[in-house]
Amino acid sequence: MNKQVGAVSVAGASEAQPEIKEQARKHLVQPWPVAGGLGETAHMLVSASEAIYIYDEQGRKLIDGPGGMWCVQVGHRREELAQVLYDQSMAMTYSSPWYTTSGPAAELAAVIADRAPGDLDHVFFSTGGSTAVETAIRLAWFYHAVRGKPHKTKLLTREGAYHGSTFLTGSICGKPRDRDWMTQFDDQVIRLSSPATLRRPDDMSIEAFGDHLVAEAEQRIAEAGPDTIAAFVGEPIMASGGVIVPPEGYLGRMRELCRKHDILFIMDEVVTAFGRLGHIFASGDVFGLDPDMITFAKGVTSGYFPLGGTVISSALVDEIKQSGQDSAMFAHGYTYSSHPVGCALALKNIAIMEDGLLQHTRALTPYFQKRLKELESLDLVGEVRGMGLMAGIECVADRTSKNPLALDLEVGARIDTHCQELGLLVRPLINMIVMSPPLIIEKPEIDRMVEILHEGISRTMVDLKKEGLWSGA
Repeated sequence: MNKQVGAVSVAGASEAQPEIKEQARKHLVQPWPVAGGLGETAHMLVSASEAIYIYDEQGRKLIDGPGGMWCVQVGHRREELAQVLYDQSMAMTYSSPWYTTSGPAAELAAVIADRAPGDLDHVFFSTGGSTAVETAIRLAWFYHAVRGKPHKTKLLTREGAYHGSTFLTGSICGKPRDRDWMTQFDDQVIRLSSPATLRRPDDMSIEAFGDHLVAEAEQRIAEAGPDTIAAFVGEPIMASGGVIVPPEGYLGRMRELCRKHDILFIMDEVVTAFGRLGHIFASGDVFGLDPDMITFAKGVTSGYFPLGGTVISSALVDEIKQSGQDSAMFAHGYTYSSHPVGCALALKNIAIMEDGLLQHTRALTPYFQKRLKELESLDLVGEVRGMGLMAGIECVADRTSKNPLALDLEVGARIDTHCQELGLLVRPLINMIVMSPPLIIEKPEIDRMVEILHEGISRTMVDLKKEGLWSGA
């Protein structure tokens, strides 16, 4: 599935590196900085990319294990996507979505509606994942308000979840370190337990754990009062939370629970949509769900242009139109909503996916998951889990307590450092690393990736023992 467009050049990268690094340290504020390094951080410099590889500041060729940020589905440096960027920019660069419509936006909306599950036939385009989820939340509030239920404002979310970094989406995230120092509207958020099966009680089966999660949700809804809750927002697979795959049937039961209590069911597919699980949308094709809304971003353009969106059910739209509040305005939108360049590029990206790449992903998934699962033979690895071409590797102090806190909190970063030396970039998450390579990856490249991961984790185990931070399983 790899499509090369000629040799990539990294000439001049080493000469420019010191100046670029200094500019970054002086002027570039990078995402997720700590207070002590605010405005002084210069991450690894990436000089070039091609197919499933990136080149670092030393000119080393690295497998792009995270696929950018879960997003480079069709691979780096696809000439046909670059051509679309040029052609659409030269034809019509931008027009305001407040009072104009572009052909690419209308066509993309139709293409997405045709592939979405159930009656999800309407699309609101935004700029990325955070703004897509923000749109869904605000539309949920608007929906309840025009129906005479403005008191339905609370949001159900889950511990360990990640939904974005605007004020609204940051407030419903469930990762404690992301919330510790940030102002949030916690009184409007109900956080349910994570569906992480690794953390269930030792004497509880996975089926019983699913029952427990649904019972907890029912209890929390009853305590808050269903007439106060607007929506449940959840990822089919909790991606940045460590690739948490829920118990079978759990999401379907949550859907029915929401329907019973007039709570909108929003699936955050910013990561899982557009090929990561081998389908355009995972909600219907993988999990058999018919959400009220689906959010997407990342893979819709394979990272070549910032674009996101919210797919909305016709039933929800019809209820708003029939509410009797004809003049009520959904006062929401972005300067770059329905951007014609992004929409044109997404159309080509989807065409590439549907020309064999989705089938390739589905065919490769069992091999990808099987090979990564072999890493559980290492004492430091507590669990390898995943679906499609996404996986999480969780390190624990020991497999009895499954305690991640007894480990060095930088264990993921240590593994990443060793893997980079060996030719692989991973994404570290405290005691975990996550993988979501470009969908064009092939079996020999998966073999090489697993080989490097095995060696990188093994070297980390040696380091931790030498420093007295881990005694082994």
